Amino acid sequence: MEKIGILGAGTWGMALARMLVNSGKDVTVWSALESEIDNLTATRKHPNLPYMDIPEAMKFTKSMEEVCTDKDILLFAVPSVFVRSTARTAKPFIKPGQIIVDVAKGIEPDTLLTLTEVIKDELYGDGECLAKLVALSGPTHAEEVARDIPTTIVSACEDEQTAKRVQDIFMNTCMRVYTNSDVKGVELCGALKNIMALAGGISDGIGFGDNTKAALVTRGMAEIRRLGTAMGCNADTFNGLAAIGDLIVTAFSVHSRNNRAGHLIGEGMKAQDAIKEVGMVVEGINALPAAISLSKKYAVEMPIVNAVDDIVNRGKDPKEAVFELMKRDKKSE
Repeated sequence: MEKIGILGAGTWGMALARMLVNSGKDVTVWSALESEIDNLTATRKHPNLPYMDIPEAMKFTKSMEEVCTDKDILLFAVPSVFVRSTARTAKPFIKPGQIIVDVAKGIEPDTLLTLTEVIKDELYGDGECLAKLVALSGPTHAEEVARDIPTTIVSACEDEQTAKRVQDIFMNTCMRVYTNSDVKGVELCGALKNIMALAGGISDGIGFGDNTKAALVTRGMAEIRRLGTAMGCNADTFNGLAAIGDLIVTAFSVHSRNNRAGHLIGEGMKAQDAIKEVGMVVEGINALPAAISLSKKYAVEMPIVNAVDDIVNRGKDPKEAVFELMKRDKKSE
């Protein structure tokens, strides 16, 4: 029986934990919030997934050493802004050869590192990476995985055997897992699609229709692809589940925090108030600084990203931002 330690007891971490327990895995969940562990242990319910029963076989701990030790896989399921600090805390207990799977989505704004790169940087710096790092990403709302709704995801690792090992562990009748060697491309898509979902939500909040949202999603994907290929990523990645698949689900789903936050912003709410209203991390807003920096670093034009940044961080009127996008110079597709 594979032993899996999960760092983070949010909706995604817990939905995966339940799925893995039900697939016969030995799962232990850790949270930096001790009250969260107390509540989950006592109630066997997650406040944001009230319909999901937590299996009795799932274990909880407040000890980083316990969740890391002797695990076949260590899964990072904390918000992107806490990946580095979590890796730092876990470092003394991580052994060479351990498989580390990251399911958070984001890019560190100061270093412009993807999250598996952040983990490597914290654990090994410029030295040889002895852990096996995997990005697990795709169109995967926790609310649906928690109900065993058929879902697909991508196991991305430069080492094919490690990608396949994760594929084997996570795949079941409800979760189909594909492999991909383009880790940077998969992670870039996971971070930047959240910004495009914000844009789609803003459009809905303004009162625009399906035509506008389809345009934002399509042209938004074009921006992500331009940046990714400039960064050396595989162009095929941007046609796959971690790219267009994840963008579709995040831009259109009622479960999407980014879509909901964008909708509120489009209605006139300030970004910070929208985050409070949603009540959970809105990763698209966190991803904006890195996206702006990357577009400048690689000299890639990203007008939708810039428009969302103007709305969220500079108070620009959403309607004005959309109309400025419409008035840009004529282009070929």
